[in-house]
Amino acid sequence: MEIIKIKTPSKSYPVFFLGNNAADSLPGFILDHYAHIRKIMIITDEKVAGLHLHTVKKILARTGLPIYKYIVPEGEQAKTFEVFYQSQCFALSNNLNRKSMIIALGGGAVSDLAGFVAATFMRGIPFIQIPTTLLAHDSAVGGKVAINHPQGKNMIGVFYQPEAVFFDLSFLKTLPDKELRSGFAEVIKEALIQDGSFYDWLISSVSSLEELTEEKLMHMNKRGIEIKAAFVAEDEKESGVRAYLNFGHTLGHAIEGLVGYGKISHGEAVMIGTVYALYLSQTRLGLDFDMKRFIQWVQGLGYGTTIQEICGGADLLSFMKRDKKTVSEMVTFVLIEKVGHPIMKNIPDSEILKSLSYMYEQK
Repeated sequence: MEIIKIKTPSKSYPVFFLGNNAADSLPGFILDHYAHIRKIMIITDEKVAGLHLHTVKKILARTGLPIYKYIVPEGEQAKTFEVFYQSQCFALSNNLNRKSMIIALGGGAVSDLAGFVAATFMRGIPFIQIPTTLLAHDSAVGGKVAINHPQGKNMIGVFYQPEAVFFDLSFLKTLPDKELRSGFAEVIKEALIQDGSFYDWLISSVSSLEELTEEKLMHMNKRGIEIKAAFVAEDEKESGVRAYLNFGHTLGHAIEGLVGYGKISHGEAVMIGTVYALYLSQTRLGLDFDMKRFIQWVQGLGYGTTIQEICGGADLLSFMKRDKKTVSEMVTFVLIEKVGHPIMKNIPDSEILKSLSYMYEQK
């Protein structure tokens, strides 16, 4: 097992990760570091419960502590006010208190919800992340926890770091292609904003998500987490460089909101936003980048790269103006001057509306 240390101004914590059965060390970690804990609440979703809940409960039983499970809807439907409220009610009705701990078992949505529940229950109790998707390598690290609002994704939330992350590679073996694709979009993003050699490795080594070997999964997860950890260490609460991690997300989140949360996966929407951010980087900054090769590559992996007709330019612009990076009248985008060199740019509305035509028409 490898351990990566995440260091932020508020907390340092380990990611135990990239080996089968990494979760086996969870009971010892809890007993050694959180001897005051008296109850554990697992928050997971309907799909993950059927795949991994029994295994994790069996592992946690070694602590000798009472284990409570709360199962929420799958995907973005978990990140609602109602589910958040019901999770709090479950914790209260089972007499959880400040000597309790929450385990987030699942993908990005469960990670966000469970972290927000932990951050707000009795003003904050410890929580541990157990990611079960490739996408969750991104959401489980960094402490951004939130739920959605109809007017924007992740608009209601806080920064609240976990106590640890246990990334068990064996859980990824049950992922369907759609979920692998969603998480891989974040890996591509991390390479584009930070590491040109990693991007070159990805585009030359990954021609099919169905053929990802354990070795390749291990390398991309490790490097992705290292990249995110570097940004989080420098800027925990996204007042500066951490915003670079939102490359592709400004348009991506707008598409998710307009299409309907959960109707397109987060990663698939981010990939469309990534294509747009690369196009803006070319037209605005003169980025030297082989866009044709990139689009052919990601389309070969199963991604769409154009905007659905349901998403009109004016509606997309309205959603993008709600983006958390935007602090002026113009929408703020993360662009890249070259691979590994991100920059923030305010783009006028007229330019956005004009350039969006590329996203409907590009071949």
